[in-house]
Amino acid sequence: MKKRTANATAENHDLADLTFHNVPAALINEFNEQIVKPYFKGNINKAIQDLIHKTLAEQEFVHSHITYIRKCDGPKTSKVIG
Repeated sequence: MKKRTANATAENHDLADLTFHNVPAALINEFNEQIVKPYFKGNINKAIQDLIHKTLAEQEFVHSHITYIRKCDGPKTSKVIG
């Protein structure tokens, strides 16, 4: 199993250093060309932070939507006809 690290520094525990392994170079290059350069002026750190924030917001939206639907529909029961 490959190790992924997120180590908080002793001086500033609000930040973490990340290391990724075995990410295809072509994927990084495509991300850089299509996202980082045009939208983040080449700052890959800002691009990844934005990606993480957007992913978390999307997950929260999906979770709240599913929770809302479950509350509105109530428990489902199935009847067996035999």
